[in-house]
Amino acid sequence: MLEKIAIFGVGLIGGSFALALKQAGAVRHVVGVGRTPAVLERALQLGIVDQATTSVAQAVDGADLILIATPVAQTGAILAAIAPLLQAQTVVTDAGSTKSDVVVAARIALGDRIGQFVPGHPIAGREANGPDAALADLYVGKKVVLTPLPENPAASISRVASAWQQCGAIVHRLSAQQHDRIFAAVSHLPHLLAYALVDQVDRTPDADLLFQYAASGFRDFTRIAGSSPEMWRDIALANRSALLSEIDAYAAQVARLKGLLMEADGAGLQALFTNAQRARHAWLSTIEAAERQTRTGGD
Repeated sequence: MLEKIAIFGVGLIGGSFALALKQAGAVRHVVGVGRTPAVLERALQLGIVDQATTSVAQAVDGADLILIATPVAQTGAILAAIAPLLQAQTVVTDAGSTKSDVVVAARIALGDRIGQFVPGHPIAGREANGPDAALADLYVGKKVVLTPLPENPAASISRVASAWQQCGAIVHRLSAQQHDRIFAAVSHLPHLLAYALVDQVDRTPDADLLFQYAASGFRDFTRIAGSSPEMWRDIALANRSALLSEIDAYAAQVARLKGLLMEADGAGLQALFTNAQRARHAWLSTIEAAERQTRTGGD
């Protein structure tokens, strides 16, 4: 049982974390802290938090656990604000989609208290944003990746892991470098491609006509382009090096595809499509096998 948690950012990710812990009976008091009073008030109305404040000192005082669930570019400033107020019993974690940059920011902000910060990343979400998008079951059956630091006591890692497990999540561990390389390929690049395609179509002279005939394939491919632009701007810049490598690899694949089309190479196209289909089916079967014993939540 956590007596008090403080959540910076009470939107989809932070709000769902709070709702899940409340539903599990794993926390007594939740304080939401943010920069926008209207958002905090909405989180209070929805029962996501028990107390809303713009005061960092009020939020972190006596907290067992602090979750930073804001765009990653804000993490360093929030940690710097927390640092002089951090109490010995408090563990801090985050929900950022990049980890190497967050670790650097944490070391600068926290100094010799770095051991109280356990980096994390829940692999769940929706294209909707804000407190109204929060779901108590968003994390059920979903992965949460922790990238613990050498300075983290086992008890601090356990506190963060246990909180996510109470939300129904499955906890994994990676290094920060492994995390950023993996998610550049399977999360960050797909988001950039979805944004780029919608922007490309919108900039054509007959965009209205194109959108009129866009159907399920376009909708499925571009669903994630409805995600928060601010959040994905920060992710793209924070993981720029790994993303540039993935964009180069994808550009080479597009060039290969273009070559097959130019040569009218039907056999080559079918071989590429068949391999992609096989790989996707295998991936989905693996996910289904892993989640068969759990109830899928979120999106």
